Amino acid sequence: MSLGLPPLNWLRAFEAAARTLSFTGAAQELNITQSAVSQQIKALEGHLGQPLFHRRQRALELTRTGLLYLPVVRDAFRTLSRGTRAVLGPERHVLQVQCNITFAIHWLAPRIARFQARHPEIRLNLRTELWEPRDMAEGADLEIRYSLRPAEHLRARLLRRDHYYPVTAPNYAVALSDLHTHSLWDCANLMCNWPSWAEDQNLQWPNPHVTYATTYSVTMAVAAAGAGIALAHDTIAHTHLAKGSLVAPFDHRVAMEEAYYLVSAPHAADMPSATAFTTWLLEELEP
Repeated sequence: MSLGLPPLNWLRAFEAAARTLSFTGAAQELNITQSAVSQQIKALEGHLGQPLFHRRQRALELTRTGLLYLPVVRDAFRTLSRGTRAVLGPERHVLQVQCNITFAIHWLAPRIARFQARHPEIRLNLRTELWEPRDMAEGADLEIRYSLRPAEHLRARLLRRDHYYPVTAPNYAVALSDLHTHSLWDCANLMCNWPSWAEDQNLQWPNPHVTYATTYSVTMAVAAAGAGIALAHDTIAHTHLAKGSLVAPFDHRVAMEEAYYLVSAPHAADMPSATAFTTWLLEELEP
């Protein structure tokens, strides 16, 4: 008896969970509940008769079956996407752009009216992520990624490499000598962090407590409210510094290890809307 094809939503849940190694991350991406993701994956495992994940206490890990099945599922989605475009033709006036939520809020949103004024014929769909995915999401035409150098198999070009530094609310009193006694805020899992900033200017750093958030949007909001000091970089802090809602109390700035990259899907080369957005983006990012 042959094994029938599993439902598409089960496969979507598996691919998203395998890519993020998180049922929560998959749920956020697919806009469904975590329990729905878990149930769909359990249903897929029951259908296949094999477990796809090792469910650790605080992490997911793909089983051997999961590792073998993931590229099969991804190839199937790519084939469906290519086949749909071949039959219906590309949506030349609809552009799917993916970026992290901080870039979308603090850089892209304040400038998007200028893109719309220049290209009213293009409908821009924005998809935001808390954490940058390891691979480009299915369905995205372009992705603006803040990370270390993307994998070689991705079509990526460097957009901007910033400097990072502390920011505070106006009139927030702090000196280098007592910096470590303040409430310090940062994002987790970044190379550009408080210890590296302090080390770069030879500060005696007594390993103070740092509170971490998942996004710069949170840490900068804390700093703007006068509740502490956050690290930020030019791209996301420029507008706030110009308006005066944040200030940089120290002159010292450190070159970032991470940078902003534009990742293009293979089909984007044939999309006038992708070319128009890329041209506009590069102009806006010019110093």
